[in-house]
Amino acid sequence: MKNGIKVVGIGELLWDMLPEGKRAGGAPINFVYHAARLGARGCAVSAVGRDALGEEILDQLDRNGIEHCIARSDYPTGTVLVKLDDKGVPSYEITENVAWDNIPLSQEALSAVSEADAVCYGTLASRSGKSAEAIEKLLSAAPKDAILFYDVNLRGRYYNAELLRKLLVFANVFKINDEEIIILKDMLGLKGDCSQMCRALLEEYNLKYLILTAGSKYSEVYWRGGFSRVDTPKVKVADTVGAGDSFSGAFVYGILSGMSVEQAHKLAVKVSAYVCTRSGAWPKYERGQFL
Repeated sequence: MKNGIKVVGIGELLWDMLPEGKRAGGAPINFVYHAARLGARGCAVSAVGRDALGEEILDQLDRNGIEHCIARSDYPTGTVLVKLDDKGVPSYEITENVAWDNIPLSQEALSAVSEADAVCYGTLASRSGKSAEAIEKLLSAAPKDAILFYDVNLRGRYYNAELLRKLLVFANVFKINDEEIIILKDMLGLKGDCSQMCRALLEEYNLKYLILTAGSKYSEVYWRGGFSRVDTPKVKVADTVGAGDSFSGAFVYGILSGMSVEQAHKLAVKVSAYVCTRSGAWPKYERGQFL
């Protein structure tokens, strides 16, 4: 097992405004939270406002042992209004012109990424030019042998084919769900069924792994010469906010810990199923529950 695993999440850091109250979140930072809960050294790269919400979320990072390179911005700390349907599945209203739309390129962040074993990023934080430029330069600073984990995480109108292709070029691991791959089918000109499209993306972008999740049904991991499928456990769902990000953090932690792909996949499924039984993206748990 490798010791001293370091993971970095770059992108949106925000408050999910849930029916029962606000919870810290933001997909790449959720990834860091869960990898850190399992034993990694986690670092968040983002921006928050010079406001009370910014102070609170920095305190949350500190309380959870997450290192951070968080710029303070004149823009407000990000918020997302989260509405849940009767199955706990969320829909999002994402505030625009917020701090994480203005992530600067800092030497501190470059240093953090240059030491990383894995870097997670998504599509949403590249909706603004300033953050997009910083994210691309940070990804370019990652070690050549690092995992560059791109969770496409499509939200609202904040994506297009050009942006997806640009971000895919950086990735060596790509995560997508069964609804998103249908969107990409048209946008990127993919052909065939889900399995054929996953294999095509794996080859075209020279990926180590491609992860396809299908909510309460199953998840699959593709790699050259291999395939893993695990059915999703049946649990009592509180909400599914952050469940996909917990899957990502656990899978990467497993791989970097020396697990086989199949073992890392099973760990990811266990963690994400547990997260669905709790409210918000950052529920408490001990690593021994799953390892």
